Amino acid sequence: MSRFVQFKEFGGPDVLRVVEVDPPRAGPGQLRVRVQVAGLNPVDWKIFGSPAAAKMFGAVLPSGNGNDYAGVVDEVGAGVSGFSVGDEVFGGRRFLAQADYVVVPAESALRKPEGLDIEQAGSLDIAGRTACASVRSLALTKDDVVLVSAAAGGVGLLAAQLALRAGARVIGTAGPDNHAFLADLGVKPIDYGDGLVARLEPEGITAVLDNNGIPTLEAALALGIPARRINTIVSHDFAAQHGIGTVGGAAGQPAELLQLAELIASGEVRLPIDSTYPLERVVEAYRRLMAGHLRGKIALVS
Repeated sequence: MSRFVQFKEFGGPDVLRVVEVDPPRAGPGQLRVRVQVAGLNPVDWKIFGSPAAAKMFGAVLPSGNGNDYAGVVDEVGAGVSGFSVGDEVFGGRRFLAQADYVVVPAESALRKPEGLDIEQAGSLDIAGRTACASVRSLALTKDDVVLVSAAAGGVGLLAAQLALRAGARVIGTAGPDNHAFLADLGVKPIDYGDGLVARLEPEGITAVLDNNGIPTLEAALALGIPARRINTIVSHDFAAQHGIGTVGGAAGQPAELLQLAELIASGEVRLPIDSTYPLERVVEAYRRLMAGHLRGKIALVS
């Protein structure tokens, strides 16, 4: 038997249970991965917390949980070439990743670069694809000053560093505990909250990557930023009303994600792990995620 995180009803993190199931087997064209790390993402708690979100993503009760994983191939299905038992891989498998084993299409698995920590690899799929795609959507250059909201979170932290690599000057909203960290990356930190527009006015913002929601988008519009130079991964309804972009992880490309993983492995991009929890403490891990004010990512480890 093997462990598998599951929910049979919608609600807060308490709906999550670690259950015993028969280990899955790799079919033709598939790999079975012994999961060592399964990263958490905000979309996870939106899915298990809301029937509407679950329907949007295709979740059906009872459902597994999570998406991001990293581990070791321990079974190779018929017809698969290029992978062997023992290979370290990472990627995403919606509703199945938080488990002892996950079966994935072989073409979706990415080889973990040497030097990339397994906790980073297992936390990278959604945040990495989202950061790459959202930054690409604004075609940033050295002439841009870009505001990145929630700049110390998983997506924001990566997006801010990718924007810097594009040559832009980056302003990042974050809580005071993360200001020194962002400054060390080359990001100018600014507090959230009341008076945000006044604090941003002197900065000459030309583009906005929003990972926080409506307050950031309202500030962007108040600053006169054209809607075409704003992208949000949070407030899609508000964005639709104002012509704002909503490019996210679905537009991410495997080659981009692998390149980002290599940058993290080399130390050129930083991805801190806020905290790790054993699989049995999955409820506690999501409570930490939902409390916010993270620096980087949270992961379950086996």
